Amino acid sequence: MSETGNLRDDLSNPPKGPTRNQIWVGFGVLVGLVLIWMIVAQWPDWLDAILISKKAFLSAILNGLTLAGLYFLVASGFTLIFGLMRNVNLAHGSLYLLGAYVGYEIATRTGNWFIGVGGAFIAIALVGLIMQILVFRRLEGDDLRQTLVSIGISIVAADLMLAVWSGGTYQILTPEWISGAIKLPVVTAERSNGTLVFLKYPLYRLIVLGVAVAIGVALWLTLNKTRIGMMIRAGVDDREMLSASGVNVHYVFAGVFALGAGLAGLAGVIGGSALSVAPGEDIRYLLASLVVVIVGGMGSITGAAIGALLIGLAEQIGLVYFPTYGVVLTFVIMVVTLAIRPEGIMGKRL
Repeated sequence: MSETGNLRDDLSNPPKGPTRNQIWVGFGVLVGLVLIWMIVAQWPDWLDAILISKKAFLSAILNGLTLAGLYFLVASGFTLIFGLMRNVNLAHGSLYLLGAYVGYEIATRTGNWFIGVGGAFIAIALVGLIMQILVFRRLEGDDLRQTLVSIGISIVAADLMLAVWSGGTYQILTPEWISGAIKLPVVTAERSNGTLVFLKYPLYRLIVLGVAVAIGVALWLTLNKTRIGMMIRAGVDDREMLSASGVNVHYVFAGVFALGAGLAGLAGVIGGSALSVAPGEDIRYLLASLVVVIVGGMGSITGAAIGALLIGLAEQIGLVYFPTYGVVLTFVIMVVTLAIRPEGIMGKRL
């Protein structure tokens, strides 16, 4: 049969029903419309009774979004190192905590929070560069040894940080102009006299979300729209060919590793300002990064953003409505994702 005949048959017999992508898009639009209604509309009494209150619901959503922003900042560096470059660095959580401590010291001694943020990024990027040159470059392609060595580094780093900064809890103080709460144009209730009550939310948490979005867009554009990103992706897929074209692959990989480590240090200061700095935070954020990368897909910045969003919202919504079992939601999301799409939401099929 000719190609014209095949085309005529395809046009006369279109596929029946919506495709899988159309179903997912429709489901996403439906969920978005429901959320918009829940934010804008005045809730009926029965919905208040089920979800405690509109204020509690909106606070959980905003807390989930801002926590997702923090998780993305940590996981974006992890997805560059682990997901893209295939370096199994299980000391990534230690880089986060070390960045928080370094940022705390610099901000306290200089009295300038922004210098603390920049200093932590540079310091941890240098630590990551040294780790890549001295450790991971020597263990290229040996995942098991990378895993064991990075676990050993994380244990030693945890003990050293405990010896230097003790087991106390530190809080990194932010500038006054980004502290405090702002009134959002969202009505949470109406008083008996007709006065509307608007939602107040910490300004700093919203800034964290904005920084995460900006860094995510910058990373995506760099990896997908620039020559540097092309070299990074080419170095992962075919290192020999990239090296034959005259590019020093070791320099490229060292730079990416340093950037990923620096993002962990940056997230440490930002997270230590929003929450606190204490021993054990390294394990928490390492596990969060692993889950985010597994759910979102290896080496995908977009996938890391989606994974962070799902995990952040699940944690905060679970904390409000399922406090006993809230932590289980994170692992339920990971198990369901692995069962349906083992490569992750935005991961490449092997």
